Amino acid sequence: MNTNSNITKWKGIAFILLLLVIYIISYTSSEVEDSNIISTITNKDVDKTFTIISSSENEALDLPLKEYAKKQGFNLKIDYAGTLEIMDRLNAGEMYDAVWASNSIWLYMLDSNVVKTSNSKSISINPVVFAVKQSKARELGLDNPGREIYVRDIVNYINDGSLKFAMANPTQTNSGATAYLGLLTTLAGSPEILTSADINNESLKVELNELFSKLTKSSGSESFLEEMIVRNDSSFDTVVTYESSLININKQLEMNHKEPFYLLYPVDGVSISDSPFASITKDENKLEYFHLLQDFLLSEDGQSLLEENGRRTWYGGVNENAPLTIFKPTWGIDTTKYLSPVKYPSTENIKLALNLYQTEFRKPIFTIFALDYSGSMLSNQGYEQLVEAMDFVLDPDKAKANYIQYTDKDSILVIPFASNPLEVWSAENGSDTLNLRYNIKNLEPGGATNIYDTLAQAIQIIEKSDTSNYEVSIILMTDGKSNRGSYSNFEAVYNHSTVKPAVYSIMFGDADKTELSKIAHITGGKIFDGKTGLLRVFKEVRAYN
Repeated sequence: MNTNSNITKWKGIAFILLLLVIYIISYTSSEVEDSNIISTITNKDVDKTFTIISSSENEALDLPLKEYAKKQGFNLKIDYAGTLEIMDRLNAGEMYDAVWASNSIWLYMLDSNVVKTSNSKSISINPVVFAVKQSKARELGLDNPGREIYVRDIVNYINDGSLKFAMANPTQTNSGATAYLGLLTTLAGSPEILTSADINNESLKVELNELFSKLTKSSGSESFLEEMIVRNDSSFDTVVTYESSLININKQLEMNHKEPFYLLYPVDGVSISDSPFASITKDENKLEYFHLLQDFLLSEDGQSLLEENGRRTWYGGVNENAPLTIFKPTWGIDTTKYLSPVKYPSTENIKLALNLYQTEFRKPIFTIFALDYSGSMLSNQGYEQLVEAMDFVLDPDKAKANYIQYTDKDSILVIPFASNPLEVWSAENGSDTLNLRYNIKNLEPGGATNIYDTLAQAIQIIEKSDTSNYEVSIILMTDGKSNRGSYSNFEAVYNHSTVKPAVYSIMFGDADKTELSKIAHITGGKIFDGKTGLLRVFKEVRAYN
């Protein structure tokens, strides 16, 4: 009796315990579920995308940076642009979490009322140097490691015709701008700091005018300059650009069994870019992402990655242990010598210098605009975009703010086209464009699209003109596929021509990229996508001519 009573008692306790366990499990499960729901909601509220606007030379690091960010639990989005365009976009209010520029001098051009940077640190060092084809360097004795080279030595070789040089546009690119500021400084006698009086010195202006009149090719970007060199453009044998870019160029040239360049480091000053990476965001979570990226770039792994891409990661200019498979002495690179850096002027004097380049020192331009007035322009807002863009670039006051204005030394022609090329409008004085703008606004679109006959006519016009002192180019704007004329006819005209102008195409609407690619390939030009924002693209195109 007692035994049965005890069994019944323990069964009751066991049952109660079982109920308690079930309750605890149920409660805990509910808690976990609620926690997961809360966590999910919280995670949805946290923006795990970090955005950077970066100088285009950093694009080689895009994949490893995105892979690193992914491992750290956030997404990385990077937009690439020329450094001066970056400043314009940030000043215009475009929103990014961080900026990775080429040079700290440009961060001072940011409007502090619009954007503020913080936590800026230099990521690597990148000298901007002259480089000469090795055979030409040997011919002129420039490849002698014991010889001290001065900027004026190189300038004299350019002026007497011994060297033909190319560079990226000083008003649109960092390498072009800093190389130009370096030339200004050293030719002015290397003052402690370049002043407005130095920049406006008449004898210096004469010297710079002579130098830039010898400029064979100007590129709107460092990457396109690389493309021109790698495809063996024979119109120049000397280039001014980043050391890292030249390392990449020489690798490709040697791989293709072509002659590399020999790099020159003038003892009186080398323009150096310090690649600052700075935060813009004030969001605490995003600041954490920023510091993770910055710490990675400055870590041993990050710095090794930069070195592999031709960046100097040491400070003070000397590194006895730099990897010689990358910084090759046979290319003129000596990492055991101290580089004498050019000191940059104030922000106001940088702006003064850039404006003077655009208005006084830049080689005169002969540009033909081929403008699509086919009927389709009315159906996709192409006509309005074209008129707005042309007014932007041809109005001196509007263009001046972006250093893309034409001057009275420039010559401009406009060929509107539809089923056939229409009349030709011209302005021999590039700053007097009122009639051009009037004609462009008042021509009604209509008809088919004849790109090829229009380009052929443009080339024939250039052939009949004296363009010996000009930089010559054709800018094509179209929204469609050429359904009149033939590519073979254009190709024949181009190949038999004594002039070989580049054709820069701006496509919008339903423009056929395949056709435009063929035109870019044969002429050494480039295609721009106007659908992403025609005014910005037009500014980029103007950097190439």
